[in-house]
Amino acid sequence: MIHYKFNNPNPTFPLKKMTTLAFLSKAKTLKPNSNFFTLLRCMSNVPENTVYGGPKNQNPNQRVTLTHLRQKHRKAQPITVVTAYDYPSAVHLDTAGIDVCLVGDSASMVVHGHDTTLPISLDEMLVHCRAVARGSQRPLLVGDLPFGTYESSTSQAVDTAVRVLKEGGMDAIKLEGGSPSRITAAKAIVEAGIAVMGHVGLTPQAISVLGGFRPQGKNVASAVKVVETAMALQEAGCFSVVLECVPPPVAAAATSALRIPTIGIGAGPFCSGQVW
Repeated sequence: MIHYKFNNPNPTFPLKKMTTLAFLSKAKTLKPNSNFFTLLRCMSNVPENTVYGGPKNQNPNQRVTLTHLRQKHRKAQPITVVTAYDYPSAVHLDTAGIDVCLVGDSASMVVHGHDTTLPISLDEMLVHCRAVARGSQRPLLVGDLPFGTYESSTSQAVDTAVRVLKEGGMDAIKLEGGSPSRITAAKAIVEAGIAVMGHVGLTPQAISVLGGFRPQGKNVASAVKVVETAMALQEAGCFSVVLECVPPPVAAAATSALRIPTIGIGAGPFCSGQVW
């Protein structure tokens, strides 16, 4: 039998013998800072008012938007980005106050056990997106476009991006690469009314061309290409650009040249934000 102490004249009472009605009646007489309420909070790691609460309306004063990111970038405040693939992770991002939640196609490797990001399908990505969307009320939600769902044409790219927002519950999408066709696709998606995050440097979907997971920008020609590609994505309308596995001086040059935030993944400390 377990006894609990409360801030009232009766110091203890046996919980086991009390009916639910009596227990709740006892709770009404307690102070908000009592041990009883501390106990209730500890019974779940899900924040209060979220358990079985149903869908919540977006609050523009709390939800991170592109406007908030631009303000942080203008004030040189670091932007925080974390990757999540499921509901529990998304809930923790909410409580931590993260700016951007990225539902990455890296789920192919981290969750599904593949060697690369290539095998994951759009339908599988949408499952991850929906789970994260149910758990995150505050961060800007960005969903990756998986390999094979946006390369064929601008129509295919726009259709896939629309599904990620409508069916996945995302606020924006991310696509990899900076070839002319990718720049055109990014521009078409932006013109369709969908926010786009670019991704240059090491682009895991292109490892068959890159020869594996290799850092980029290690020589002058490659470094110039990284910066020029990032600038082309900016001109296409991207709201930010991910710089993955490039030397810190190259990331610094790109960050200095761009008017939009850069998000570093193994690109040194000179980016506008970091993704974990």
